[in-house]
Amino acid sequence: MDEEAHSPAAESAIAQQLVDAFLRYNADFRELTQRAARCFEERDWQQGRSNAVARIELYDQAVNRALGELGATVEASESGKAFWIAVKDRYAELIRQYPDNAFFKTFFSSISRRLFNTVGVDPRVEFIAADVLLDEKPLDEKDVRTYHNRGALQFLIDQVLSDFNFGVPYRDRERTIRFVTAEIEAYCKDGRIQQDLEIVELLVPVFYRATRAFIVGRIGGDDWVAPLVIALRNSGDGIFADAVILSVNDVSMLFGFTRSYFHVDLEHVGATVGFLQRLMPRKRMDEIYTVLGRAKQGKTERYRLFFEHLRNSHDLFVRAQGVKGMVMEVFTLPSYDVVFKVIRDRFDYPKTGSRADVMEKYKLVFMRDRAGRLVDAQEFRRLRFPRGRFDADLLHDLLEECGSTCRVDGDDVVVEHAYIERRMVPLNLYLETATDEQAQAAAIDYGQAIKDLALSNIFAGDLLLKNFGVSRHGRVIFYDYDELCLVTDCNFRRMPEPRDDIDEMRPGAWFYVGPHDIFPEQFIEFLGFKAHAKQAFLEHHSDLLTPEYWTSLKHRLEAGEIFEVLPYVVDQRTEHRGHTIVPRAHS
Repeated sequence: MDEEAHSPAAESAIAQQLVDAFLRYNADFRELTQRAARCFEERDWQQGRSNAVARIELYDQAVNRALGELGATVEASESGKAFWIAVKDRYAELIRQYPDNAFFKTFFSSISRRLFNTVGVDPRVEFIAADVLLDEKPLDEKDVRTYHNRGALQFLIDQVLSDFNFGVPYRDRERTIRFVTAEIEAYCKDGRIQQDLEIVELLVPVFYRATRAFIVGRIGGDDWVAPLVIALRNSGDGIFADAVILSVNDVSMLFGFTRSYFHVDLEHVGATVGFLQRLMPRKRMDEIYTVLGRAKQGKTERYRLFFEHLRNSHDLFVRAQGVKGMVMEVFTLPSYDVVFKVIRDRFDYPKTGSRADVMEKYKLVFMRDRAGRLVDAQEFRRLRFPRGRFDADLLHDLLEECGSTCRVDGDDVVVEHAYIERRMVPLNLYLETATDEQAQAAAIDYGQAIKDLALSNIFAGDLLLKNFGVSRHGRVIFYDYDELCLVTDCNFRRMPEPRDDIDEMRPGAWFYVGPHDIFPEQFIEFLGFKAHAKQAFLEHHSDLLTPEYWTSLKHRLEAGEIFEVLPYVVDQRTEHRGHTIVPRAHS
């Protein structure tokens, strides 16, 4: 680079160029987010799904565009780094005026890492994780609506519905008021509370996901507080509330790591994240960032929290509990509830496919509705860990089995590519120590997990119990994606009858089996349930063992029906339990 290119004017120009690039991205992000209100009001669910995918893809597109605009301006050399350090300082000055400027820093660091192919962290040319914490200042009056209970809660709820109005009227306004009022009053009269409700605080922005809108806030009195979420459905002939969620656990699952991202247009993201975390104190900040659609900031926060814990702990990385993977090496730090998954160089028989195939499966999950049954796996590159923190056997296997991805660099272990997920107890291990009642409940929820995934057009592929985990809420979650596929890509068949004794004695199939053929009758043969759990599964989910169930669902998915798996139980007075079948919106 010549001296003119190194000049303070050039530094300022590129810093401003990068600020403008982030502002463009953020404007596009918010514009896509704002479309959710129209999709809800017009019941345009297909467009809503398209918008959700487009918003997920937006960040990488913005980073690539910014890199393209930089062109050859910055060299991946020491002189290029010296120039970039000056750009970083100027950039930090420019973004000081903006709220939530940590997002700007994360964006800058994404570009820096790509420019210089950074391994681990280089604080000279990127903002370190501790620099990119969002400002958690309290929300101000324009962000929160506050209502004081004067003794007639129904009038308060009436005012709430007036304030949260849509381009579609409420289907039965008085009934909705009575329902929401009754649910809150029942909660306040519960033996654990038995106190008067004094105040209701609701976030002004409405949270949208799939076919539902959510009013989110909290209720409280002198010395108590509880979350409040009112779930709204647009039925086609008006909007009504189909659930009022007041349990911390239920709200936590609504905002869980197995759910698709919300579309909520926030002026102050950091302050809103702080508000939500106070509603769900056991939920980490990184998960809240992520479920609000700010997945890159969620990754930054996850990285910060983990490596802060690593510095303040002494246990070793070990292989995660469960059966050793044929496709992935999976390890964990016992004192922290995540796992690291690294793709092996060679897959054990009978697994086929390639690294690219596995990565494509994870991308598919990232882009889709996870129906509350797929763990959100975040992709990380070029991680650096202290070598002394690895169990010797684990390190040996990582270097032997994942040599193209893992290497030793001095006192560190470098992992070029990994997925990080929340750690769960593998279902097969859970069942080993479960009581009969727990095992039966898990078997039933396992079957429901397969059905919930199928409703979102996902066939898990490998249904072995070891590929499912149990969350802290007791839900069965699928986390092994290498054989995952779309239901609409499968050909579900009934097992042909043997033609004679010779066919029956053959070690393999005597008939043709295509690459996409699935035989549901065989599922039960390799699940490994004990008798009582198997019986519970069959009583509730024997239909999963028939090709008719799968073929019927496949045809309905192909015809364009949308099935939503709700993260709550709908009110029995207005709806039925289970999934909601959402017809195609009228054109």
